[in-house]
Amino acid sequence: SPSQPGRVVTLLEDCGACTWGVAYEVRGEQIAASLQYLNMREAVLGGYDTKLVKFHPQEKDAEEPILALVYIATPQNPSYLGPASEEDIAAQIIVSSGCAGHNIEYLLRLADFMRYFCPQAEDQHLFSIEEALISILPCLYYTEESLEET
Repeated sequence: SPSQPGRVVTLLEDCGACTWGVAYEVRGEQIAASLQYLNMREAVLGGYDTKLVKFHPQEKDAEEPILALVYIATPQNPSYLGPASEEDIAAQIIVSSGCAGHNIEYLLRLADFMRYFCPQAEDQHLFSIEEALISILPCLYYTEESLEET
């Protein structure tokens, strides 16, 4: 079946905003290889700008923030779908999959990560999309089962 890449979390520039996530440290030969891969995937093909931002690790022994490279979507990003209702986003996610897997798994894993590792973030938008998706899934399953019976 043809690939239809789904929705992914996209950082949009907002000087006063805070984003929760994971930072990866690369060293030595990993640096050039990682930057080459990310620059091609995110900047050249994906329509993202790169920025250095302060990253505050959650560990209690972290003395001060470290600089981290982030990729921020531009309005010119060819894959950017723009704003939509939680229900519309959930409907897009249900029918989307790509080389990395199904978009449903991406959403559910992201929601779990945020719930367990960043409970203070309270990302209502994300959890509303998850809720909308979960409410649609039984309808989709029932429809497919009904089609097989006829």
